[in-house]
Amino acid sequence: MIVVKVGGSAGIDYESVCDDVAELVQQDYQIVLVHGGSDLTNRVATKLGHPPQFITSPSGYSSRMTDKETLEIFMMVYCGKVNKEIVELLQKRSINALGLAGVDGRIWVGPRKKAIRAVENGRVRIIRDSYTGRVEQVNSSLLRVLLDEGIVPVLTPPAISYEGEAINVDGDRAAAATAVALQATDLLILSNIPGVLRDYPEPASLVRTIDREQIEFATKNYAQGRMRIKLMGAKEALAGGVSRVVLGDARSKEPIQNALAGQGTVIQ
Repeated sequence: MIVVKVGGSAGIDYESVCDDVAELVQQDYQIVLVHGGSDLTNRVATKLGHPPQFITSPSGYSSRMTDKETLEIFMMVYCGKVNKEIVELLQKRSINALGLAGVDGRIWVGPRKKAIRAVENGRVRIIRDSYTGRVEQVNSSLLRVLLDEGIVPVLTPPAISYEGEAINVDGDRAAAATAVALQATDLLILSNIPGVLRDYPEPASLVRTIDREQIEFATKNYAQGRMRIKLMGAKEALAGGVSRVVLGDARSKEPIQNALAGQGTVIQ
């Protein structure tokens, strides 16, 4: 059992990702595919006159500011266009895929954050109208029914709050929670960079291995931008019993098989 998270940044090769899913399923792997859609969401939001805004927490983590209108655009792109295009790619490869958002079947459940602290011009401000949260519960029984029927779940945010509201959650951490709930052996987090880079953005500075005790050091000293969240997800997955996390490149041919072979940053 492996959980694969493929990002939504520019340059992602979804055709190759789906080629790999198809080949591995034919080898009797059980796979859950989690995806993003940030690049397209940014472009659509801008065209609709509601350009994206990003905030940085006091601890240095960046995230999308998600008000109600942003959430509606987010759902349109993630749950609609991107999700169904990935399902279509898999169906073309004779893989019976089912696209679901975290709100469907209460696959991902968690609290909506009542307030968010953000650093702006060196000062901390409180944001109270954000539709964001985190995944605390995973409907693993539903996912196992699908997997046992030979169906590949293709999952995307948003999740559902305990009060029944759609909430934006980080896809990397949601994938980590899913991997823990399904007792996956591997969590592969694939994006548009090779892995953790010691000297970002120089690909030759790839950090090939990180011991789980070194995650905090790597986060503070190497990781830039979204890579910090990916390392947080890796830490949560390993703490929950996942054997290995690989941060790999989704722009190449055979990206999943490459990650399984240890190409990227391997964390154990």
